[in-house]
Amino acid sequence: MSRFLVRRILGALVILLIISAITFGLFYAIPRDPAMMSCGKNCTPDALAQIRKNLGIDSPVPVQFWHWLVGIFAGRDYAGYGYCDAPCLGYSFANREPVLGTIMDRLPTTLSLAFGAAVVFLVLGIGAGMLAALKQGKFLDKFASSASLLGSSLQIYFVGYIAMFFLVSKLGLLSQPSYTPITEDPGAWVSGLLLPWLTLAIIFTANYTRMTRSQLVEELSEDYVRTARAKGLSRANVFFRFAWRGAMGPIVTVFGIDLGTLIGGAIITETTFSMQGVGRLAVDSVNKSDLPMLLGVTILSAGAIVVFNIVVDAVYALIDPRIRLA
Repeated sequence: MSRFLVRRILGALVILLIISAITFGLFYAIPRDPAMMSCGKNCTPDALAQIRKNLGIDSPVPVQFWHWLVGIFAGRDYAGYGYCDAPCLGYSFANREPVLGTIMDRLPTTLSLAFGAAVVFLVLGIGAGMLAALKQGKFLDKFASSASLLGSSLQIYFVGYIAMFFLVSKLGLLSQPSYTPITEDPGAWVSGLLLPWLTLAIIFTANYTRMTRSQLVEELSEDYVRTARAKGLSRANVFFRFAWRGAMGPIVTVFGIDLGTLIGGAIITETTFSMQGVGRLAVDSVNKSDLPMLLGVTILSAGAIVVFNIVVDAVYALIDPRIRLA
């Protein structure tokens, strides 16, 4: 296990390095000069040169990228800002605030949105898929399959705006989406995030319902399940001990990817509900040509997906003894 984790962590670092380099290069392919945007109308060559120095963009692009990498591990001295302790992701071009501090301020909103929605769509999706598999070919199975097909064809921004119009503006059944720290007011935390949770659940539940049903139907037809039934084991024992355990692999894989993506920033969801999370921060950094902030969000998003992929691979060995990490 330890050798496996070391290999995967080293591979993850290489992937993050490549993603950072690509993001860095693509930023300078955009014909927008952040120094010129900060200089204002009465911009002089001397003032522009000073702004470039303060922003750390007065060197060639490869040198800038190297300085950025060194800052992550060893810290970095910024002209006009002072010394930035490691891990240093730089200072925002837009508001001159530390990138890492800004991301940490926004991260609780995204984490609350991601984990809360994950609980809802896992319970609903897996529960509906299990019922559909147990009632294969009957009304409940057909209803769940039809509902999941409809749900998977919907988009978050469409469902979100419709839900806000009816459930918030017209009927007043739910509160306007907002974020309140759970440590301050748990009730306000739940009520402010309930609508985004339900909206994400509508989209994701459909996928997990279809996937759970198909995996369980396939497992229930396997020889080892029929053998367990022939030995006289109860239906519940056969279902949960054999069929359900065999069906968990693909579900865990997709869940790891989905959760990593949500933690990295549910861009469409946060934009739809005006939630000030990491996803909204990514959109703002692109609009403002804020390279340090964009790099920080990109590293967080890619890192979340990579980490959860490693966790999923490790969990596989616990779920299915036939899988060997070597």
